[in-house]
Amino acid sequence: MTLAVFIVEDEPLIQDSLKVVLEGYLQAEVIGTALSETEAVAWLQANEEAWQLLVVDLLLKQGTGLGVLAALSALGGKRGIVVALTNAASPDNRAECIRLGADAVFDKAAEVNEFLAYCAAVH
Repeated sequence: MTLAVFIVEDEPLIQDSLKVVLEGYLQAEVIGTALSETEAVAWLQANEEAWQLLVVDLLLKQGTGLGVLAALSALGGKRGIVVALTNAASPDNRAECIRLGADAVFDKAAEVNEFLAYCAAVH
């Protein structure tokens, strides 16, 4: 089964790289992307059943990934795997992501291989 992925990342080059890697490495399908918290929350509310893996950056040009996680948590109901992939993976941010319902948190610079291994394992 193809893994349906939604990416929340405000840097287009990183968004494109993630798409290439996830589709190539995991045979996943990126079914949507968002550049901001508002855009991400609107998409997630409209497509609650569509995704199986959500990849969220914490630092966005508008809003934050924490805001996306909080909104997702408030939706309740069935959901897929939620992963924060960020350059802001401080211990406090990691703890807050988990508290808000993220399944895992990875540092964008130092833990990309671990991120991919995790995604492969849950797929």
